[in-house]
Amino acid sequence: MKTIYLVGAGPGRADLLTVRAAGLLARADAVLYDRLVSAEILALVRPGAELHDVGKVEGRQEEIQGRTLGLLEDCARRLQTVVRLKGGDPMVFGRGGEEWAWLVSRGWDVEMVPGVSAAFAVPALAGIPLTFRGVAGGFAVVTGHRTAGERQDWASYAAVDTLVVLMGVGRRAEIAAALMENGRAAETP
Repeated sequence: MKTIYLVGAGPGRADLLTVRAAGLLARADAVLYDRLVSAEILALVRPGAELHDVGKVEGRQEEIQGRTLGLLEDCARRLQTVVRLKGGDPMVFGRGGEEWAWLVSRGWDVEMVPGVSAAFAVPALAGIPLTFRGVAGGFAVVTGHRTAGERQDWASYAAVDTLVVLMGVGRRAEIAAALMENGRAAETP
């Protein structure tokens, strides 16, 4: 049975890819990639490989996810090396676990290739430590975007030293208000 590779693209820069990820892209026959994957990283894909943009569109995530899974299976039946390339790390808010479980349930061998998570890389690249002796002894990574009807329990996170919110730009004012209502200081950077 062929292996399908679920690969993390990291925070966007090609020089921050893992060696394993770069090697798989260089020999891939097909790459199914998300909208957060940069052109710089896609340039590393083997010339002649099939490239499939399977990025999500707001309001159509489930429809596109279903098509992506079917396309993964189609590519794996026809081609030797199939890479599902996801921004950041596939197992951090990237549906990597869902895709892995679906593929395994259908009998496919799947190899997970972690990526450098944007949750850690972006603050580091900006010179912002997630922990700092005497200031921040811990951190949490949460999503700012939940499935319709689900709510984040911001009270649980209001006292965390460093809070990393992924996919929260569109709701940042609401998130900040919820954190402050639950005791987070308004002057928190």
